[in-house]
Amino acid sequence: MPSDNALTSNKNQSGVQSLEIGLSILDVLIGHNEPMMLKDIAQAMQMHPAKSHRYLVSLIRKGYASQLSDGRYSLGERVKTLAALGHTGLNQNNILERLTTAANAIKDTLNCGVQIAKWFSEGPIIIQSVEPDSPISIITRIGSRMPLTTSATGQLFASYQPDAVIKPLVIAEWQSKSDSAKPLSSAEASDKWQYFTQLQADIRAQGYATVTGDMLMGINAITIPVLLPKLTHATEVDTDALLKETFAKESLLEYAITVIGTSEQLPMSKQHEVADKIRAIAQRYQVA
Repeated sequence: MPSDNALTSNKNQSGVQSLEIGLSILDVLIGHNEPMMLKDIAQAMQMHPAKSHRYLVSLIRKGYASQLSDGRYSLGERVKTLAALGHTGLNQNNILERLTTAANAIKDTLNCGVQIAKWFSEGPIIIQSVEPDSPISIITRIGSRMPLTTSATGQLFASYQPDAVIKPLVIAEWQSKSDSAKPLSSAEASDKWQYFTQLQADIRAQGYATVTGDMLMGINAITIPVLLPKLTHATEVDTDALLKETFAKESLLEYAITVIGTSEQLPMSKQHEVADKIRAIAQRYQVA
């Protein structure tokens, strides 16, 4: 049980009132355990219905609530997925801990920089970087968005996401790199996309992506997908179905591990061997 001092400290800490109100409305939906009318939510919150509605709109936008065809409000898919993750003991913090531990083990084995990327709606973003124990360090800053066409990280994610999601992002990337005075034509974009779809197929077939000096001269990179173990045991919640439904809507691949090094450290003539070594280390920590 927390000490009196700890309780006092928590009370004195300032918070975000609007966030607390929104979470309280979410608590009402969770506690009721069935769809609710707006007036009932407002009554439970002792709040004007119009104000309750504004909070519900924000919860719906973020996937934590949903509105049924009859106008009632219910829990959203994100809450159901969190419940599924809770039932299995598989949570995001645990995933990131395993990924970081695996990244450090890969760094120690290959003496190369290692980065972890996560897929977001705008593309893959670096969320963790591990520097090698050497005078020269090649690493990407946390928060950097990786290009889909010229980075190993981007190419891998682009190969595992639906074309409906990837194609507009890839074409926009090509357009941004083309001569502003002569934008990419539809025919040119079509030709480039046809080549890119072959690259996607090759990456899926071999199970990893590589680039050789595409972003930095003399620097190579290999990226493997993070494939989390499937949930097979039975629980009160159909966790496997929930996760499959959620990732089908949001992302087919959520995380990836990229190793960056010089051509001597990551020779492309041994890319299969190096990729297998990276994957073997990642498998020890159940992230590949």
